[in-house]
Formats: sequence, C-alpha cells, structure tokens
Amino acid sequence: MTRLNLLLLAALVGSCVYLVQVAYEGRKLYSALDRARTEQALLERDFKRLQAEREAQATSSRVEKTAREKLAMHTATPAVTFYVDAAASEAQR
Repeated sequence: MTRLNLLLLAALVGSCVYLVQVAYEGRKLYSALDRARTEQALLERDFKRLQAEREAQATSSRVEKTAREKLAMHTATPAVTFYVDAAASEAQR
C-alpha cells in the first residue's frame, strides 16, 4: 500500500510540476504576443506618418521650389530654348 501511495504521490508531484511549467510557458507566450502586437501598432503608426511625409514632400510646388533653390533651375522660356534641326544635324555627320 505504501508503494502505491508513493507512486501516486510521485505522479501527483510530476503532474503539478508539468502544470506549472505549461502555465508559465503560456504566460510567456502571451506576453511575447502582446509585445509583438504593440510593436506592430507602433510600426503601422510610423509607416502612416512616413507615407504622409513622403506625400507632403512630393508636391509639385515643393519639388519646383527645391529645383529653383538647390539646383538653380528655372522654367524654360523661348528666350533660352535652343531648337535643333534634324536635317542639319544629319548633314554634319
């Protein structure tokens, strides 16, 4: 009878240890999932912010302003336009 009691006690202790281990792993995985969801929300927020910044910087007025200021470009007018005659350029070859 004592052998049976010891065997049942060992089985009970083993199952308790296994239960604690499974509960710990479950909490650990839930915590990791929660962190991943939080990181996903932050990344989505940053992505939307970066998309809005990209759209704001790609406006035609900003591109034109940057071209004028940094690249010293100006609008093409007939006064600064050179026309190439295709027949004359072929004759020079």
